[in-house]
Amino acid sequence: MKYADGKIVALGDRVKLADDANGVVVALIDFKQYLPDFPSSEWKYLKQGVLIKFPSCGVIHYETLVEPDVELIERS
Repeated sequence: MKYADGKIVALGDRVKLADDANGVVVALIDFKQYLPDFPSSEWKYLKQGVLIKFPSCGVIHYETLVEPDVELIERS
C-alpha cells in the first residue's frame, strides 16, 4: 500500500492526519507485520490493508487505499 505521494507504507511510520501529527502505522496486514502492542491474534480477522493508530481517533483500518489526507512525517 502507498501514501498519496507514492511512498510505500512501512511498519512504524509516523504519519499525520489533519491536526493529528502523532499517528503510527501499527500493522501491515498483507505482510503479517504487527507492532508488539498490536498482536496478529487480535487483528487476523482483517484480510488486507494497514492499521494506523491516531491518538485523537484511535485505530483506523485502511483496507485498500490510505486516504490522501494521511501524510508520512518520519520513518521509524
